[in-house]
Amino acid sequence: MSTQGSKIEAAGASRKPGIQLYSPQYYAACTLGGIIACGPTHTAVTPLDLVKCRRQVDSNLYKSNVQAWRKILSTEGLKGIFTGWSPTYVGYSLQGAGKYGFYEAFKHIYGDNLFPGANKTLVYLAASASAEFLADMALCPFEAIKVRMQTTIPPFARTLREGWGNVVQKEGVSGLYKGLYPLWGRQIPYTMVKFASFESAVNMIYRRMGKPKESYGALTQTGVSFLGGYIAGVGCAVVSHPADVMVSKLNADRKAGEGAMTAVSRIYGNIGFKGLWNGLPVRIVMIGTLTAFQWLIYDSFKVSVGLPTTGGH
Repeated sequence: MSTQGSKIEAAGASRKPGIQLYSPQYYAACTLGGIIACGPTHTAVTPLDLVKCRRQVDSNLYKSNVQAWRKILSTEGLKGIFTGWSPTYVGYSLQGAGKYGFYEAFKHIYGDNLFPGANKTLVYLAASASAEFLADMALCPFEAIKVRMQTTIPPFARTLREGWGNVVQKEGVSGLYKGLYPLWGRQIPYTMVKFASFESAVNMIYRRMGKPKESYGALTQTGVSFLGGYIAGVGCAVVSHPADVMVSKLNADRKAGEGAMTAVSRIYGNIGFKGLWNGLPVRIVMIGTLTAFQWLIYDSFKVSVGLPTTGGH
């Protein structure tokens, strides 16, 4: 792993000058890339997320996704299809900033500075877990508002500002963070799979293509990023789905004064193991597509500012 930095430097010799690798500008660019990759993409799949969350909370609410959208459209209008878009956009923009920016930082710190001889996959896992731990602290309040907006009919709030005020007024600031532990339980394994699988998938793709990454143009490299992202996204969806269901349930059905573990035990007693997998097919489509486009956007942005794409070194 200690040679990774030199390999990247060599690979970057032919790229346009501008941003020095591992400089403050480099991490700022990666952070901005994370915002651009995550905020708009998560917002774009709000209709899928809305139906997923409602079916997780009540599996009998809709018979199918199409039937769900038709019903929502007829009863709540077009705006109803995008319920929760504003906390989604803000929350996942902040999460994307932390997830990608901190990942690049921790990957360099762990792999090149602290543990230069460590297995690359272990470095990717540790770096992504550390990054997501921090990123979720920014995401949590907005996730709490989003889930409540999406799982109450009619929504308990129509805007992010209204939702924030309602939660703080009734439960205090702590109400915005009552889903933090389950969120970590969902997002940290998700991100570990997302980044480690992506790095492994990209390396595998380039090996099968038969030439070093640097011999291909930007279009091919970003295409590899898209494919590697989709492969990683399917794994992410499966690994993190039970925790995703529990996050939705906790934000929608946690009683006042009830401890987190007590709530988890009560909810699990109601839905059982099978209930933890409600909405999985929708989430596989949503997360696979989402992850693929996030890596495509992120690496395209890196290329646009003169940085190498992620992985394949």
